[in-house]
Amino acid sequence: MSSPVPNPVSRPTVAEAYAACEALTKEAARNFSYGIRLLPPEKRGALSAVYALARHLDDIGDGDLPPEEKLAGLAQVRAEVNNLGAGSSDPMYVALDDAARRFPIPLEAFIELADGVESDVHGTTYDTFDDMVGYCRLVAGTIGRLSLGIFGTEQAASDRAAPAIADALGVALQQTNILRDVREDLLGGRIYLPAQELKAAGIELAVDASGRLGGPPTALLGYLRSSAQRAEEWYEQGTVLLDLLDRRSAACCGAMAGIYLRLNRRIKNDPAAALDRRLALPGWQKAVVAARSLAGRPETSAA
Repeated sequence: MSSPVPNPVSRPTVAEAYAACEALTKEAARNFSYGIRLLPPEKRGALSAVYALARHLDDIGDGDLPPEEKLAGLAQVRAEVNNLGAGSSDPMYVALDDAARRFPIPLEAFIELADGVESDVHGTTYDTFDDMVGYCRLVAGTIGRLSLGIFGTEQAASDRAAPAIADALGVALQQTNILRDVREDLLGGRIYLPAQELKAAGIELAVDASGRLGGPPTALLGYLRSSAQRAEEWYEQGTVLLDLLDRRSAACCGAMAGIYLRLNRRIKNDPAAALDRRLALPGWQKAVVAARSLAGRPETSAA
């Protein structure tokens, strides 16, 4: 699979590299772009560079290449990150190199993210909820910490708990992703939900002839509802981060978290809807969440 940002023969300028990353983010980040656009230009470009590489890693994991080629692609990303600034002509690395010079971005989080994607390549499953949370920290908590490096204000930088709070918010978002995509993942041969919890609830995930997820339905509906409620508790922990950020960064973070929180509430209130299609908020609702966040009235788990 090709990189999501075209890799030209000649090295792009920093401005061209950022433009390519921002174009990708606008086109591909169906939820995150609503928050990223609320940032001032310098932070918007930096977060777009982070998104571009995170998206590239995700595309490696979800692509159609043989496992050995996926693993080779992940190894290449690790090498590029470890040697950032060595002269890559790929726009996402050119932009990320510049962003890392401007902001305290914890680049080692990309290595952890690659480790999480590698677990997908190996088809890893999760026995307990804590096991699943460990996976969520790799593939989403990392994004929270990477973003914090760009959002960070003096208050956030001086608060030693800030990275853990950002990590918790990422874990919250990933739980919503897992609940939203449970049917799609099963069709793709993946199960992220904890095996012990499914067994205790009498659930054996299966897709019937009509393409609907069952397992049995009553038990599964109850499990999805309670899991969405548990995810809201993680949102409550994670959205404390907003109080540590400047207004524009808080608006960006609040918009991204708020869109997923609304989606999580839809799953909690109507889990049956998640069993036969991939849920998504309409664009107007995402715009409302972004506008509320910019006005200092973000979505909260207490709403």
